[in-house]
Amino acid sequence: MDPISLGMITATLAAVGSGMANEAGKQLYLLVGGLFGGQARAPERSAELAALAPQLLEAARRDPVVAGRLAELQGLALRTFQQPMVLSVTPPPPAIRTFVDRQEPLRRLRREALRKHDGRPRRALLYGPEGIGTTGLAVQFGASAHDRYPDGRLYVDLAGGRAGTGLDAEAALRSALRGLGVPDGDIPPGPGDRAALFQRLVDGRRMLVILDHAHSAAQAGPLLAASADVFTVVVARRRLPGLDAAPIAVEPLSRRHSLHLLKEAAGSDVVGRLGPALPAALARCAGSPYALWATAAQWAAGLVPDAGTLVPDARTRVPDAGTLLPHAGPRTDDTTGGGSVSDGDAFLDDIYRALDPGLARLYRRAALWPWPAFTAGPVAAAAEVTEEAAGAGLDCLVELRLLERVGPGRHRYRPLVLGHAERMASRDDGVPGCSRAMERTLQWYLRFAVQADLDALPERWHLGAAYEGATPGTYPDRGRALAALLDELDNLVQAVLAAGEFGFGDTACSLMEALWAVQLKAGRHETLLPALRAAAQVADTVCPGTRMAGRMHIYLASALIETLGFDEAEREAEAALVAERRAGHLRGQATAVETLGRVKLARWAFREADDLFAESGRIADGIGPGDDGVDDLPRIRALLQRFRGRAQRGIALREGLPLDEAEGRLTDAIRFFDERGERYNGARARTDLAELYVLSGRRDAALPLIDWAVRALAEENAGYHVAYLRALRDGGAGGEGGEGGPNRGGAGSAGTTPT
Repeated sequence: MDPISLGMITATLAAVGSGMANEAGKQLYLLVGGLFGGQARAPERSAELAALAPQLLEAARRDPVVAGRLAELQGLALRTFQQPMVLSVTPPPPAIRTFVDRQEPLRRLRREALRKHDGRPRRALLYGPEGIGTTGLAVQFGASAHDRYPDGRLYVDLAGGRAGTGLDAEAALRSALRGLGVPDGDIPPGPGDRAALFQRLVDGRRMLVILDHAHSAAQAGPLLAASADVFTVVVARRRLPGLDAAPIAVEPLSRRHSLHLLKEAAGSDVVGRLGPALPAALARCAGSPYALWATAAQWAAGLVPDAGTLVPDARTRVPDAGTLLPHAGPRTDDTTGGGSVSDGDAFLDDIYRALDPGLARLYRRAALWPWPAFTAGPVAAAAEVTEEAAGAGLDCLVELRLLERVGPGRHRYRPLVLGHAERMASRDDGVPGCSRAMERTLQWYLRFAVQADLDALPERWHLGAAYEGATPGTYPDRGRALAALLDELDNLVQAVLAAGEFGFGDTACSLMEALWAVQLKAGRHETLLPALRAAAQVADTVCPGTRMAGRMHIYLASALIETLGFDEAEREAEAALVAERRAGHLRGQATAVETLGRVKLARWAFREADDLFAESGRIADGIGPGDDGVDDLPRIRALLQRFRGRAQRGIALREGLPLDEAEGRLTDAIRFFDERGERYNGARARTDLAELYVLSGRRDAALPLIDWAVRALAEENAGYHVAYLRALRDGGAGGEGGEGGPNRGGAGSAGTTPT
């Protein structure tokens, strides 16, 4: 291939832009910056990078040095960004043994799946109210057509968000690509690139794609495959206007089939003993398979109808009140409740009325927020019981089909049940009771996050009362502490949002403070951004002009740099500087100015970045003996040495100047971190120096630095950085490139983030 062809340059820049979700892409993004002379600035969106190809082509034709760099960049990009492949396919849930009726919708599904391809994609929309069995029907079809789809049956759950909004289209695409086995680092950052990758991966495959809990045509649209051999089944509660798919309504079960399912699920002997109560029970279930299954589970647990209501008999297997409540007593009229709240979930009223009071409390207190998948710990805090008792109670709720088990020790509600439990909490606990229960839940998450954060990143300084008296030592090493935060990350993000909505602003900020290790070492910026935005907004409301407000804006700015939101990142860094000046906090002011420098670095404005890093150092020098932050001064200076080394490296590479000053600053930073035993920061500084050596043709000097950094970062579970280091070691980016990282100021900061 012509090393300076427009096609090569365009393909290389497109690969770098689409790889911005991982460390290698971000490093190479700034490497591109070194190919431009003058004052060229980085584009705001990764998708715009390829548009710079003609400009680079002209520069390469004029200058053989630029041409050589382009050829080297092409080789590194090709070795770094392998085309993602379908590595595995997330299958649907297993089909149920007892499946009755539904022959007509199954027939219509088969007709759409088998019709002759006439240019129209094969698609169907199964719709019906919650609990009517749409998901079960799609799963049953997939099980019966297993041989028809040898390339897999992909299941994508589009549920999520609040108020039934579901995942947005961008998050839905990420979920689908994960379901195809694409690693997070290979998922493009933009929705357009994600949609194109999804279509490429399924094109030509014989697959079934089930899009469950779809909320809108806009949400499902990017996941509607155009390939002739892919059959897409969208599952929703209603018809979705604008969705190009064959609509198939799912109706309630007939009385005959409802009775058949009850007998299969609960046993003919149990159903036979109901006598005159049976018609009322069937009417309450209204032909809903879920309601029938839940009712059968209730009876199997020993809760049987008596005179039109359900009361526990001697065979109940739910815990007694004393095991769940510290001061259990008889239920009052306030907690037993009255009639049905709504016709759609009337059967849930029957089940709820029959619950032991402690179990009823557990049921409603876990539903105060739509947690993605909760464990016993936070539920125990909400219900004021032991974690062991909460675990036993959650198991009972699973048996009663009021909860679903989604992993070891993890549970979630069906949307219908969540809505009912929320209403019971509002009615039986009232606003004050719900607020107190939520506060206890959030405090559990905060304690958990603080302990894990202390062990994942013990050397940084912290803000907030949550850290007072807390000591590291809960986890055996940093890697496992970070893994614990990652395992609970979706719930922790929701905890920040819940704290803001319930009016616990200080808790929202403290929770965000405890997630810095995730942001720093694991990336996950897209996941964290909603919480970061909420925390910054809350801080401006509850504690404006304080150190905490400054820090929340710094964290948000850091994530925005990583996601190329440069204009917004600059505004957030400036907001942080205003707050820190009002607070009279020099350490925070130095951090805010350093963050502004990282924005300039990410925009390829290397001289402006260096000036800001120098200014940050002058501010830090104003911290005197006895001032807050004086103990952090050596680390602040070492981190600024690292950042100035990166900026000066970019200046030298772009302007053809010697690299000696950049090398000296990076070497000084490494020496400091080694003396302090800070392996993480030592590894990040070694990465910078290794890039410098690689880009200046000194690969032999770079390899020991890379190997040291890989070992150190792997020990801390910082795979976000390790993947890039391995690509750098194996890619062979010899020659003179440009600046080697989009900011990696996320790797540490002169005040707020001295990590």
